[in-house]
Amino acid sequence: MIGRLSGTLVEKNPPEVLVDCHGVGYEVQVPMSTFYNLPALGETTTLLTQFIVREDAQLLYGFATAQERQTFRELIKITGVGPRTALSILSGMGVEDLAQAISLQEAGRLVKVPGIGKKTAERLLLELKGKLGADMGARTAATSDAQVDILQALIALGYSDKDAAAALKLLPADISVTDGIKQALKALAK
Repeated sequence: MIGRLSGTLVEKNPPEVLVDCHGVGYEVQVPMSTFYNLPALGETTTLLTQFIVREDAQLLYGFATAQERQTFRELIKITGVGPRTALSILSGMGVEDLAQAISLQEAGRLVKVPGIGKKTAERLLLELKGKLGADMGARTAATSDAQVDILQALIALGYSDKDAAAALKLLPADISVTDGIKQALKALAK
């Protein structure tokens, strides 16, 4: 219904901002990543929005980028993840960090976000797998299919997420799974 707002930034009270659009003030909830990139009060700003109607409220959420808004939309589709939780996730980690955590199946990174427990983190990993990635521009150098397989193999062998990720960074980007595991094990043995 309301897809974008463009107007004067009147108030900034994290995580809420007030945007005046030709005499109408819209209260908009924004993730901290968007909040920190807002201009000074009295300046013009544009936010992409998601309008949510509940039985007891009509809420407007704003985002600086289309990637943030699309990620928010994917998050609120998940059972047990409402708009507040989705906003908390986007405030706690960027879209690229979230996509990488999903690609590498790193529940530990998600649990660090306030309000996200182990079960919710595992649900996020399961339901978002394949939905956040290259199409959102969020894949990084460490998330090719071979590298994901290498990382999962190292974790299955008992190495910590941190040690496995560090060993993975030492490998060439185009390495095969078998050679990658061998080289990573050599690096971890030192």
